[in-house]
Amino acid sequence: MAKRVAVIGAGVSGLSSIKCCLDEDLEPICFERSSDIGGLWKFTETSKDGMTRVYKSLVTNVCKEMSCYSDFPFQEDYPNFMNQEKFWNYLQEFAEYFDLLKYIRFKTTVRSITKHPDFSETGQWDVVTETEGRQDRAVFDAVMVCTGHFLNPRLPLESFPGIHKFQGQILHSQEYKIPAGFQGKRVLVIGLGNTGGDIAVELSRTAAQVLLSTRTGTWVINRSSDGGYPLNMMVIRRHHNFIAQVLPSCILKWIQERRLNKRFDHANYGLNITKGVLRKKPKKIVNDELPTCILCGTVTIKTSVKEFTETSAVFEDGTVEENIDVVIFTTGYTYSFPFFEEPLKTLCTKKIFLYKLVFPSNLEKTTLAMIGFISLTGSILAGTELQARWATRVFKGLCKIPPSQKLMAEAMKKEQLIERGLMKDPNADKLDYISYLDDLASFIGVKPNVPLLFIKDPRLAWEVFFGPCTPYQYRLMGPGKWDGARNAILTQWDRTLKPLKTRTVPGSFTPASVSHYLKAWGAPILLASLLLIYKSPIFLKLVPEKLQDRISPY
Repeated sequence: MAKRVAVIGAGVSGLSSIKCCLDEDLEPICFERSSDIGGLWKFTETSKDGMTRVYKSLVTNVCKEMSCYSDFPFQEDYPNFMNQEKFWNYLQEFAEYFDLLKYIRFKTTVRSITKHPDFSETGQWDVVTETEGRQDRAVFDAVMVCTGHFLNPRLPLESFPGIHKFQGQILHSQEYKIPAGFQGKRVLVIGLGNTGGDIAVELSRTAAQVLLSTRTGTWVINRSSDGGYPLNMMVIRRHHNFIAQVLPSCILKWIQERRLNKRFDHANYGLNITKGVLRKKPKKIVNDELPTCILCGTVTIKTSVKEFTETSAVFEDGTVEENIDVVIFTTGYTYSFPFFEEPLKTLCTKKIFLYKLVFPSNLEKTTLAMIGFISLTGSILAGTELQARWATRVFKGLCKIPPSQKLMAEAMKKEQLIERGLMKDPNADKLDYISYLDDLASFIGVKPNVPLLFIKDPRLAWEVFFGPCTPYQYRLMGPGKWDGARNAILTQWDRTLKPLKTRTVPGSFTPASVSHYLKAWGAPILLASLLLIYKSPIFLKLVPEKLQDRISPY
């Protein structure tokens, strides 16, 4: 009899978890409190249901080839970066193709998840759900929590003296949907992350003035790189990751800052990182228009807010902005697991107590997995899918993790070191995309064996190591191998360029494509050419005898 798995949430993580359960012959039942799939990607006009949804104008930050499910590429005519509707359509296509919808119980809220009386032996869970006022109780062999971390808005009003006497409108970015209603107003946006940058830019077209307050500053990057290719595909590559691990951090930081300032000097725009802010990885946001808005004066960068009055904001540098009509907090979210009991409820909010950010350290049976509670330098979707693949194999006993006593001892030791300031919280910054995915993939047995690939399939190996690290790489070998993975990798640039080639001029070539292949194959071709020239008789005749003696025949 197949093990029954409860999947909580039918968003990006929930859908991949359902499929991974089916791939491992488990029996998933997914509980989704809304009436549709997609989680935050399903746009609604309001947030009255308490669920976080994307704003209408949102465009993805990671291109399609880097943010797809590993065995289900986007259609080739989909744009590289897409709006909310296009991305939701992709999720719908994925769910329909793998026939996932029949495993989802919509309009069902999970009220409690507690250990079954014989948990220490069976690892089972009692799950209480509610559908239209009617409660139901069921026993599951495992649970996958896929509710995401955009659940409870973080609104730190206590950190802003005078905010309660401010007479204007106050809202969290969770409530923001469209720019209508902000015409002619002076708007203060607090927090410069991806959301803060997006909202500031959009409102700059309708509001009288937009002020963007940041405590730390940030680096601003484009969606496209030099040559017009998606930046993710040009940067997130295995050979880049290898170089980053070899180079000293100070040199790497200098190279990155020089490159980021090449487009525009962040200090001149008030965006440079505040001195004293220590981060393993520099804070970055993706925004193609923010520098232009600052240049045109429609967005003004300000320091952190010191206090509010009835109609104005006083900033840390002593400046005052009068007649503020609206304050929008883009200050993020907090994790919440109201269906758990203590101490599990609190422990799961501390990432350091989650083994590889998936399994709670205090459970003697590894039958609970937290899927999607990660922050990566690349696609979250690709990371959550690998988490789900690993978790389902752990449920089946095909993969093992260390005993809970050892995991708890290590986590508590790290927590003490962090509290005493002797160690930096490893989860405070975004995790390196390739390193984290490779870590999970090695547990499953699906990490690409690059040296072996260079022997068996040099062309594929070249793309895997020197090309973009797309999710298909984790379907080349091992459990869950997909026969279409090799072709998907070799044709990924075709799908990237396809939606761009909407105007074809007869008799003209495509310099972008030629440039790409020159970059990809130029170095080995040059090396091979030099070796051929060196070995040629003409070259040997031209080289003087003394110099010839010094040249190794190898």
